[in-house]
Amino acid sequence: MSETTHDGTVAMTRPVSPDEGLTPARLAAKHGLSVSGARPSLMEYVRQLWGRRHFILAFSQAKLTAQYSQAKLGQLWQVATPLLNALVYFLIFGLILNAGRGMPKDVYIPFLVTGVFVFTFTQSSAMAGVRAIAGNLGLVRALHFPRASLPISFALQQLQQLLASMIVLFAVVVGFGSYPRLSWLLVIPALVLQFLFNMGLALIVARMGAKTPDLAQLMPFIMRTWMYASGVMFSIPIMLEDKPAWIADVLQWNPAAVFMDLIRFALIDGYGSENLPPHVWAVALGWSVLLAVGGFVYFWKAEERYGRG
Repeated sequence: MSETTHDGTVAMTRPVSPDEGLTPARLAAKHGLSVSGARPSLMEYVRQLWGRRHFILAFSQAKLTAQYSQAKLGQLWQVATPLLNALVYFLIFGLILNAGRGMPKDVYIPFLVTGVFVFTFTQSSAMAGVRAIAGNLGLVRALHFPRASLPISFALQQLQQLLASMIVLFAVVVGFGSYPRLSWLLVIPALVLQFLFNMGLALIVARMGAKTPDLAQLMPFIMRTWMYASGVMFSIPIMLEDKPAWIADVLQWNPAAVFMDLIRFALIDGYGSENLPPHVWAVALGWSVLLAVGGFVYFWKAEERYGRG
C-alpha cells in the first residue's frame, strides 16, 4: 500500500497481515501445525506400534543375531551361558551348601536348571530394557517412531533366546526322569504371561534408564538380589521352614518365583502342587497384567521426552 505525503512524496506502508495478533498456539492451529514429536493419544500410540510390528520383530532378530557374532561358537552361547551358570550354582549351592536338601538329585538338578533358564529370561529383559533408549539415542533422534518399539523388541529378543534354549532344558529334564506329559503344555501359557510381565518391566526400566543412565550400572546388583530372593537355587518353603510363614509367602508370591514355579511344576514329575503358593495362576495373571498395562502407560506418558536434552 502507498499514500502521498504533504510534500508530494510517496510513502509505502506495510499491509496488515491476516495473522496479526494471533497467539503462537492459534497461529499453529490455523495453519494445521503440530508439535514435533508430541505424544499421541494412548489408542493412537497402540495403533502406531501395531503398524511397526514388522520392524519390532526384525529389530529383535537382528539384535539376537548380532549378540554373539564376534564369538567363534556364535549362537551356541545362547544355550551355553545359562547352562554354565547352572553348573556353577550346582557346584556351590547344590554340593557345597546343600541348598537342594529335601529334594532328590533327579528333582533338584532339573529344578535348578529350570530356575536359571527362566530367571535369566526376566533378568536379560530388564538389563536390555534399561539401555533401550539411552543406548540407542542415535536411532531415537534420527527417526520418528513409537519409542516403545525398542524395549518391546528387546523383550522379544530375550523370548526368542529362551525358546532356542528350551530344547536343552527339555533334554535335561528328560535326562533326569521327567518325561513329556500333558502338563508340559502349561509351559506355553506360563511363558506368555512371563513375556507380558518382562515386556512391562522392560518398558518401566527403559523410561527410568532414559532419565538416569547410571541406573544401568546399578541393575546387576538389583537383579542379583532378586535372584537370591526368588528361590532359583533352593526351595523357598523348605529353606525357610523354621522362619515365620509370611516371609516364605512374600518370597513365593514375587513374580520371578511364581513363573519359575509354574514351569517347574509343568516339567518336573517330582515337583508337585504342594510346592506352589495358593492361587498361583491368578497371581501370575495379576503380575502380568499389572506390569504389561502399567508399564506401557508409564512409558507412553514420557514419549515426547525421549532423546531430548
